[in-house]
Amino acid sequence: MSKTRRVDRAPSIAGHGDLAASFVLIFPLLLAYEIGVLFAGHVNGADVVTRALYDAVGGRAVYLLVHVLFAVGFLVWVRRDGRWRTLSLDVAAPVILEAAIYALTLGALGSLIVEKLLGLGLTGGSLVSALGAGVHEELVFRLGVMGGLVALLARSSLDRRVAIAIALVVSTVLFAAAHHIGTYGEPFTLHAFAYRCVAGAAFGLVFWFRSLAHAVYAHVLYDIVVALSF
Repeated sequence: MSKTRRVDRAPSIAGHGDLAASFVLIFPLLLAYEIGVLFAGHVNGADVVTRALYDAVGGRAVYLLVHVLFAVGFLVWVRRDGRWRTLSLDVAAPVILEAAIYALTLGALGSLIVEKLLGLGLTGGSLVSALGAGVHEELVFRLGVMGGLVALLARSSLDRRVAIAIALVVSTVLFAAAHHIGTYGEPFTLHAFAYRCVAGAAFGLVFWFRSLAHAVYAHVLYDIVVALSF
C-alpha cells in the first residue's frame, strides 16, 4: 500500500491561510457594513472606498443598487469557483469560534500589558464600527501592508523570517498611528497607541499563521466585546 505524503503549502502574501476562502467568509461582513453605514452614519477611517463610492453615485438608491450587483457578482463567483462549501456551517463555525477565542483573550491580554507592564490606565474613547474596522483595517494593514511588505522584502536577500518580523512591526505601528491621523482621527494618547500596537501585533500573527478570515472575525468580535464594556 502506498502512503500519501502531505505537502505543506508555502506561505503566500496572506501567510498560511487560503486567501480566496477568506474572501468568501468575510464577504457577508463587508456587505453588512457597506449597507449599515447608510443607517449608522459612520464610515471607518481606513475605508476610503465607501465614502468615494457614495459621493460618486450621489444617492442611496444607486448606492444600494451597486451593492446588489456586487452581491450577485460575488454569488456568481462562488458558484463558478465551487466555493459554496466554504460558507457551510462546518467550515465557517470553527473559524468564527476560534476568532471569538482570540477576541476574548486579546481584550484581557491587552489590558494586562498596557495597564500592568506599561503602567497606563484605561481611558474611554470612541470606537470605530466593528464591521468596518474588522474588514477594512485587516484588508489594509494586514493583507495590504503586512502581506505586501513580505512579498516586497522576499525579493531581496533578506531572510524570510526577518522579512515577516519587519512587516509585522511596520504594519502594527501604522495600524496604531492611523487611528490618530486625519479628520476622523482620535486625539493621541500613549495608552491608545500602545494598546492598538498590542492589538495590531496580535491580529498580524493571527492573519499570518491562521488566515485573513480569522483575523477579520477576531477583529470584529473584539471590537464588539470592547464596545459592550463601555
